Amino acid sequence: MRIVTSPFGRIALAAASGAALLATPALAQEAAAAAPELPRDGVWIMNTLLFLVSGFLVMFMAAGFCMLEAGLVRTKNVAMQCTKNIALFALAAVAYYLIGYNLMYPLGSWSIGSDETGGYLGAFGVAVLEAVGIGADGADDIDYASTGSDYFFQLMFCATTASIVSGTLAERIKLWPFLVFTFVLTALIYPIQASWKWGGGFLDSQYGFLDFAGSTVVHSVGGWAALAGAIILGARTGKYRADGSVDPIPGSNLPLATLGTFILMLGWFGFNGGSQLAMGTIGDAADVSRIFANTNTAAAGGAIAALILTQVMYGKVDLTMVLNGALAGLVSITAEPLTPSLGVATLIGAVGGVIVIFAVPLLDKLKIDDVVGAIPVHLFAGVWGTLAVLLTNPDATLMGQIIPIIIVGVFVFGASLVVWFILNATMGIRVSPEEEMEGLDSAELGLEAYPEFGKGSRFA
Repeated sequence: MRIVTSPFGRIALAAASGAALLATPALAQEAAAAAPELPRDGVWIMNTLLFLVSGFLVMFMAAGFCMLEAGLVRTKNVAMQCTKNIALFALAAVAYYLIGYNLMYPLGSWSIGSDETGGYLGAFGVAVLEAVGIGADGADDIDYASTGSDYFFQLMFCATTASIVSGTLAERIKLWPFLVFTFVLTALIYPIQASWKWGGGFLDSQYGFLDFAGSTVVHSVGGWAALAGAIILGARTGKYRADGSVDPIPGSNLPLATLGTFILMLGWFGFNGGSQLAMGTIGDAADVSRIFANTNTAAAGGAIAALILTQVMYGKVDLTMVLNGALAGLVSITAEPLTPSLGVATLIGAVGGVIVIFAVPLLDKLKIDDVVGAIPVHLFAGVWGTLAVLLTNPDATLMGQIIPIIIVGVFVFGASLVVWFILNATMGIRVSPEEEMEGLDSAELGLEAYPEFGKGSRFA
């Protein structure tokens, strides 16, 4: 992600970042001296291209979330999940343009804080792109990339955060209160905390917090917001019995959920690879390649761990757990996909898969109803992934990782809880028991995702 300061110098886009792969400083210096360099505008073009390609890969993750959620909810709620996902993406785009982008990246405007503290809040103002048909002299930052590509890439991360919340609260939340929360999350809550790290704020400058692509800044944030909403909203009717037992509520379409997972895995290459933020040198290209490979193997580790563990614990493999295991592996590697070896990346992902297997029943014991398992995947595995940076990155410190995790968690959970409480007191966030039984497709939207099988079908 775009960081003002970084221990790896990832924002020094003209420098040879291939040193991270070399064994000694001497070799790194020799490689930097020997490596051919692109002209200045060539670096700008390659960086811009990286942002654009990575950005549309991350955008495709919106389709992945939509398909995953559509597959894991019941048939009577599928159209609602599709509606929420397209609507939240559109709202995030507008909210981030109007408020979020400059709040996250002051871009030379005023901010609350100082050079010493790193700042606590960015600027209020709409995003402004470069002029049409600019040349090198007109570029906002010729040593970086196009402002438009940067804005587009960062927006996709913001929208991803909102997508995480959607699945947890499925099947019983009203549409419009959810969309109001989405606007607040993407305009204010996400950009403020992201500015503390990626905008050069105090988590970066004071604590040396390392979060390469957002295990905490994106994924745990979505998880905290979802957790707050689930607590205020309550569980689905019939999920938990008075005696403490749990009635599983199966999803409607596991092939669709599997397709969504594969789409998310594909999009994650842009999520992590694009966060290298540079493609103008041999070292940067090598680093992006390494990130792709580590991202892939972490997903494999999470899926395999869930595959084996569900067989051992339950006597049969649980497909939904395997899908979430793969996603947890991806979340786990997101905080540091560059420095691990392939073997260590696999193990980091595998731990994420294990976390999901134990976190899902833990939430059920607490009677917190998470329809798609987003809290274990994005919050629990996100925290683990942020701590796992300590395993491979010598610049990470224990307190430098733990304290920012706590600060972000307290802020996002507290702010989200307040917003959900206000929405519940004013608009009401939950549908009636009758509407929940009928299904949100019919009750909230007046249509059905699968009309051939609905109560109004001539085939019924």
